[in-house]
Amino acid sequence: MEAPTATPTVRVEIYNQTYNIRSDGDTEYIIQLAEFVDGRMREISSGTLTVDSLKVAILAALHIADELHRLKHLHEQADSQLAARSGECAEMLDRLLKVRSSLEQEKGNSGNISFS
Repeated sequence: MEAPTATPTVRVEIYNQTYNIRSDGDTEYIIQLAEFVDGRMREISSGTLTVDSLKVAILAALHIADELHRLKHLHEQADSQLAARSGECAEMLDRLLKVRSSLEQEKGNSGNISFS
């Protein structure tokens, strides 16, 4: 039986609080996420009169959630447009192949003509 391996921890600071985050992911990525959240919280706190860190965290979370949902919507729109254009390209390719096939058939038929 194998001994369980400990999940590495990353120490980060968010809004003057230190957190030890356990993650088997990329340490640098975790640090970047923490810096992003810290930056958002500082941005929010500079624009409001509240000093309550919980309220600042909730407002930052709402701003981040809003950004996420807007980006998801944009991504869905782009996917939809890509699917439509892909369908158009497939139709054009089908038409082109049909024209090519009919031209080859005509060329093949004209080669069988003989004069006596």
